[in-house]
Amino acid sequence: MAQKCDVLILGAGVVGLATGIAILESSPAKKVIIAEKEKTLGCHASGRNSGVMHAGFYYSPDSLKAKFCRDGNQNLRKLAKKYNIPVQEVGKVVVTRDESELSRLTTLFERGLVNGVDLEILDQSKLSKFEPLATTFEKFLWSPTTAISSPSEIISAMAQEFISLGGKIDFNQKVSLALSNDEIYDATNSYSAMHTINSAGAQADRISRSIGVGSEYAMLPFMGVYIATDETNLPLQRLVYPVPHPINPFLGVHFTLTIDHKVKIGPTAIPILGREQYSLLAGWSGSDIAQSLMGIKSLILGDAHNFGTIVKTEWPKVFQRLLVRESLKLVPAASQVKNWSKKPPGIRAQLVHKPTGRLEQDFVVETKLNSTHVLNAVSPGWTSAFPFGRHIENIVRQCL
Repeated sequence: MAQKCDVLILGAGVVGLATGIAILESSPAKKVIIAEKEKTLGCHASGRNSGVMHAGFYYSPDSLKAKFCRDGNQNLRKLAKKYNIPVQEVGKVVVTRDESELSRLTTLFERGLVNGVDLEILDQSKLSKFEPLATTFEKFLWSPTTAISSPSEIISAMAQEFISLGGKIDFNQKVSLALSNDEIYDATNSYSAMHTINSAGAQADRISRSIGVGSEYAMLPFMGVYIATDETNLPLQRLVYPVPHPINPFLGVHFTLTIDHKVKIGPTAIPILGREQYSLLAGWSGSDIAQSLMGIKSLILGDAHNFGTIVKTEWPKVFQRLLVRESLKLVPAASQVKNWSKKPPGIRAQLVHKPTGRLEQDFVVETKLNSTHVLNAVSPGWTSAFPFGRHIENIVRQCL
C-alpha cells in the first residue's frame, strides 16, 4: 500500500533536505517524506563537493545564485554552530595573472558589491599579509566571508534537523513519476502525495522528462578531480583562485583547503558519459551516453560557448603534471610538492539548453500541476541550500 503524505521529496541531498526543513518550519502539521535512492546520505554531489562556503560574488545580480548564495553562507554557519560542526574562516584571494585580467577582477568586485558581499580589491604589495605563497599581477580580490566546512557533517546535521521537525527519510527508494488525469503520481505506487518535489540531482531531468518537463534540456555530466597533499607540505592560509576565464564557464584551477588539513589543486571539468561515472567502467548506462552525446552536440553546434576553448583549457588537466603546472601561476611553491594524491571525484550535473547550446549557469526550477522540479542545482548549490529550500517551499505553498 502506498504511503500517504502531503509532500514527497525525491532526493535527500542538501537541496531536498533544506526544502523539507523549510516546509516543516512553515507548516509543522504537514507530513513530508524524502525518498532517497541510495542507502545512505551524501553519495553524490552533496557529499562530494569541495566544502567551500562561497561568498556569492561570481554570480549575475539578477540570478537565483546571487539571491541565495550570500544568505546561504550564513545559514550554513548557523547550522554548523548548532551541531558543533567546525567551520574554518580561511577567506579567499582571487589573483590576476596578467594585465588582461584586471578589468575582469574589477567586474567581479562590482558584481559582489551589488550582491551585498563583503569584498576588497587590494594592491599586490598587500598580498603577502593575506597569503604569502600566492602571486598576483598588480591587484587581487579579498573575500573574507568565504569559509570551509565538512560536507558529510553538514548533510548529516541537515538530516537530523529534518527528522527532528517530524520529517521521514526512506532510503533505497527509486521513484518514477507518471501523468494521468491532470495529476502527477508515483508510478512505483510506493507513495501518494499531494505535491511531489523532484530534487534528484543528476537524475532530476530524467524524472521530469517522463511527465513532459524540461524536454528542452540535456544533462551533460562533468567530472571534477582534485589532487591533494598534507598542509605541512604546502602551508597555505587562504583559498587561492584565478580570475575566471571569460568564455569557459568554470572557475579554473584553484587551491582549496579542507577541514582535515589538506591542500587541494583542481578541479578538472571533463565531460563524461555517465551521470554517476566515478570510475571508468561503472556508473553509466545507454541512456546516459545518449544524453551526454546530445549535450556535447548542442555545445558544439550552439554559439553560446566556444566548445574548442573548453576542450583546450580543460582536457589537459587530466594529466597531473599539467594540472600542477597550471596551478603554479597562482602558487609557485606548489612546484616543490612531490607527493600529490588523487581525491575521490565529484560530478557536476550540468544542464545544456539544447536549442542554443548554452550551459545553464543559474539554478533552474520548473513546475507542472502538482509537482516541482529542480533541474539545475550546480555550484553554489551546497552553499545556497537553505535559501533554495525556502524558495521551493514558497512555490509549493502556492500550489497546495
